[in-house]
Amino acid sequence: MNPQAALEAQIARYRAMTPEQRVLTALRLHELACEMARVGIRRQNPNANPQEVERLLHERLELARAA
Repeated sequence: MNPQAALEAQIARYRAMTPEQRVLTALRLHELACEMARVGIRRQNPNANPQEVERLLHERLELARAA
């Protein structure tokens, strides 16, 4: 399957979902993205405690919203 066909298949799957399924999928993707960002923050700041990691994550999210 080429990238264009994969994209079209994914879009078809999204269209087949109920609104509730789409919201749940979006929330799961958001949490996955946040966890990936936390991993990066921990690598960049190995001595950061969990509260500091969350603070830095929130700063990144605010920067993304402002852009």
